[in-house]
Amino acid sequence: MKQTRRTFLASSAAALTGCHLLSPSGKGNWIDAHVHVWTPDVEKYPLTRGYAVSDMQPPSFTPEQLFAHCKPEGVNRIVLIQMSYYQTDNRYMLDMMRAHPGVFSGVAIVDEHASGLAETMRSLVQQGVRGFRIHSGKERNLSDWLGSPGMATLWKTAAELKVSVCPLINPDTLPLLDKMCEWYPDTSVVVDHFARLSMAGPAKPEEVRNLLRLARHAKTHVKASAFYALGAKKAPYTDMGPLVRQVRDAFGPQRVMWASDCPFQVEHGHTYHNAIAIIRDRLDFLSEQDKAWMLRDTAEKVFFSAAAV
Repeated sequence: MKQTRRTFLASSAAALTGCHLLSPSGKGNWIDAHVHVWTPDVEKYPLTRGYAVSDMQPPSFTPEQLFAHCKPEGVNRIVLIQMSYYQTDNRYMLDMMRAHPGVFSGVAIVDEHASGLAETMRSLVQQGVRGFRIHSGKERNLSDWLGSPGMATLWKTAAELKVSVCPLINPDTLPLLDKMCEWYPDTSVVVDHFARLSMAGPAKPEEVRNLLRLARHAKTHVKASAFYALGAKKAPYTDMGPLVRQVRDAFGPQRVMWASDCPFQVEHGHTYHNAIAIIRDRLDFLSEQDKAWMLRDTAEKVFFSAAAV
């Protein structure tokens, strides 16, 4: 049967929610809000310029490899984050989303300077994408964010489509992000990995304040993620407890979501179990309701809800 645009959109919406409807409610049924996948098949999915096969570490991390880690811990839905190896070629992520209906949502990368940006974003959202990643790379002048027509289009279009802007930033970019959130208050924002606080050393008090200051923007969220790379960088990661508590108190659990940042979380002696256990089992100040929001409900609201397409 030929699939019309209407039937495609209906089936996509059902796919995004179907896994939840078929799974038991209550404890478990968790969502991992940040995972990268890639394939060694570089003929079908070529790497972007500047990357070589030797850069792919581990050489492969497919959905099947991910499931071996996450399913034993009660995680059955995942937000895929477009991998830098592919940049704006989102095909592998989209193909994996189609291959596993109801399991994945996606965060894409787009070229903010390309023509037809809004239509590109709309097309990706029609395919199940619910966020767009931006980053504070060394090659760009961060102040250009404030004057970039492409960045303005990206933020405005994300608001119109009811999807999120997902910044991968360092602590020094927090004041700029705060300004962007002021300019675009209708845009949902999801900050990756606590804005990398304590990745390069102990977090400075003003950096923590700058992160917590974002809580005044009602549509801004934070990922409690990448514990392998933050603080002491050693399981059980409970040294990160004070920051988790500060973020929970400032944003409320309804705007905090847990994530693993696989496959990096399962490399070099780190484990998926320890990544989720810090939120699920090891911080006694988190209530069961807090855990439900942080481990499932926040990500479900942001990344598995219907978009305006």
